[in-house]
Amino acid sequence: MPSKDLLRHDLSHIKLVQFDLDGTLIDSLPQLWKAVNIMLNEQGLAHAELQAVQHWVGNGADKLVERALNHALGHAPTSLEHEKARARFDMAYASLSEQPVTLYAGVHQTLHQLKAAGKILALVTNKPYRFVPDILASSGLAEYFSQVLGGDSLAQKKPDPAPLLHVCQTLSIAPSQTLMVGDSENDVLAAQAAGIKVVGLSYGYNYGRNIADSHPDWVLSDFKDLLELLN
Repeated sequence: MPSKDLLRHDLSHIKLVQFDLDGTLIDSLPQLWKAVNIMLNEQGLAHAELQAVQHWVGNGADKLVERALNHALGHAPTSLEHEKARARFDMAYASLSEQPVTLYAGVHQTLHQLKAAGKILALVTNKPYRFVPDILASSGLAEYFSQVLGGDSLAQKKPDPAPLLHVCQTLSIAPSQTLMVGDSENDVLAAQAAGIKVVGLSYGYNYGRNIADSHPDWVLSDFKDLLELLN
């Protein structure tokens, strides 16, 4: 449960809640891990452990592939190596898209209740947009979001504040009336730069680091606690 200090904050003015996807709403690590290893195997490179891939997730597919190659090769990949590997990763990840996506506990219930309470919800992820609609549809999450941005929807991605501010502008809601919810430093930094309050979730993929070290406004270990925070 949230602490008493956490619950003293009045967030009744919040109209818009923006969410990250991977490590926040869904546990996509199994699919990402498999896709990385398909990519590495096809290039004759060593298998990556699950925990290693968990620490590489968060900055989009380009960075994930770059980190995997750097680990396997022992040096930074060339542009050509990265380009070929990224294409193979995309094909591998697409081939896994029909596998069930695991939602974190309380996600459906919480999003449903927030929307029923009149909150506008948006999704801002660094995952390439081409993969996002199918994930949202297969997991039953598509109905909740008024706007969805992928990591390639704009020229900038988190930790740049541009995606968060773009959502605010498009929906005509001020940053001061917005809350960001995510699991990584990217989410916290983007929100802080945008002038948006931010919740850091402790169970996600924050490169193996404690999300509290990034100094979000609140740290939650249970997604359902958002209901009490925003009550």
